[in-house]
Amino acid sequence: MTDTTTPDVVTPPANDAAPAAADAPAFDPERRATELAILDALRAVVDPEIGMNVVELALIKQILLGPDTTEIKMILTTPFCPYAGSMIAQVKEQAESVVEHDVKVTLLAERWDPRDAGLMW
Repeated sequence: MTDTTTPDVVTPPANDAAPAAADAPAFDPERRATELAILDALRAVVDPEIGMNVVELALIKQILLGPDTTEIKMILTTPFCPYAGSMIAQVKEQAESVVEHDVKVTLLAERWDPRDAGLMW
């Protein structure tokens, strides 16, 4: 059965100091489609030690889309991963194949937890 009710629309209180971006829609389908296309492209980047891609391993933490540049924030499975340089270059290359502008890949200091990827050893 399909839910045919529409969600309530909550209008934030008027604030003279609110930025103009507050008028932007809460959900932009074109932006979300681009994010999903990037994630799909990143499935080609495989961690050679584990044999799973960076999306399945939950290494991609955030994608920040901009008009002229995109930033991808990611972590590694180990702090001194010997394949870090190669994986970062592949993430950059795959993302740039989707957005067709410069992509910056930022490594976060967050530690990877196999449970984030649904893995239990």
